[in-house]
Amino acid sequence: MRPPSLRILLASLVVGIASPMAWAEYALNLPAPATDIARRIYDLHTLILWICGGIFLVVFIPMFYALWRHRKSVGHEAHRFHEHTLLEWAWTVVPFFILIGMAVPTTAVVISMKDTSAPDMTIKVTGRQWKWEYEYLGADLKFISNLATPQEQLEQQAPKGEHYLLEVDRPLVIPTGKKIRFVITAEDVIHSWWVPAFGVKQDAVPGFVRDAWVKVDQPGTYRGQCAELCGVRHGYMPIVVEAMPPDKYAEWMAAQKTLVAAAQAGAQREYPLPELIAMGERVYMTNCVACHQANGAGIPGAFPALNGSKLVNGPPAGHLDRVFHGKPGTAMQAFGGQLSDMDIAAVVSFERNSWGNKMGDGVQPRDVAALRRTEK
Repeated sequence: MRPPSLRILLASLVVGIASPMAWAEYALNLPAPATDIARRIYDLHTLILWICGGIFLVVFIPMFYALWRHRKSVGHEAHRFHEHTLLEWAWTVVPFFILIGMAVPTTAVVISMKDTSAPDMTIKVTGRQWKWEYEYLGADLKFISNLATPQEQLEQQAPKGEHYLLEVDRPLVIPTGKKIRFVITAEDVIHSWWVPAFGVKQDAVPGFVRDAWVKVDQPGTYRGQCAELCGVRHGYMPIVVEAMPPDKYAEWMAAQKTLVAAAQAGAQREYPLPELIAMGERVYMTNCVACHQANGAGIPGAFPALNGSKLVNGPPAGHLDRVFHGKPGTAMQAFGGQLSDMDIAAVVSFERNSWGNKMGDGVQPRDVAALRRTEK
């Protein structure tokens, strides 16, 4: 095959540089820090960058110039010389002090990053494929945070939004001015909880608990994502943290507990099947669509179809058991510990009455609650 001409290569380079999309996310430095640790990391990065720049000016530029100026092609011959004690001491001692100058502030920052003592509150973070679970320890509040980017955008059928792949249905909410300790783990594979503005990037490892901490100064919304290659939807696992003043946070926490109490009370009543199906579609599009697809056809060879499935079109109890307990050894997660009784009943009812499935029956929240009681 004939190689591309120089003219074509230069034209491609010019187009790439001139393209607005090529420069849309262009940045020269780290994100603006929102915590003291992030500021210290930022300053440390700047310090070491200047040191590296100084080394380049003092060492590499003269070296490159000497190589070019004394090249053989212009008549220079190699000069033989022997050791120079003072010079050898200089190029040993000077780098030593440069390294010490970088190591001391770096060590201080790392020690501060690992000091999770005396927190004002603790939040447990659990990574799952492909979502985050947050549990406010001591506050009896736990919820799942899912990607909220519309499916139409993911399938390139609609323009991408401002926060494409960096938006969730339920953000993590924390108070400003408080030391928040995160205990971080994972349910299935290794994930990584990373919020650049906080200066926090901690792996979530199944069977292990790691910790990190933040103390956010200013209210605002801070975004991050899983920084570990955790599966086919690794890029669909964002993190959104809303930092509120303590009084606003207290109001938010009270409202969440009211919602939890209302959901528990509502789970006791009988729901019409159409209402369950409507609620179940929302749950399905949030938790199930990645594997089983919007049309219920699944992904051949990877994830089974729900449309026409013997399990889905079988007895409701068997269908409910699979959603609640999952299927060990497969990608089918146990949603009993992730979703509420209402959500599980709704999604089972939706699957049994969608696409080509026309069972005409469903599952009530009380059925899920009864199954849950047998687990205790």
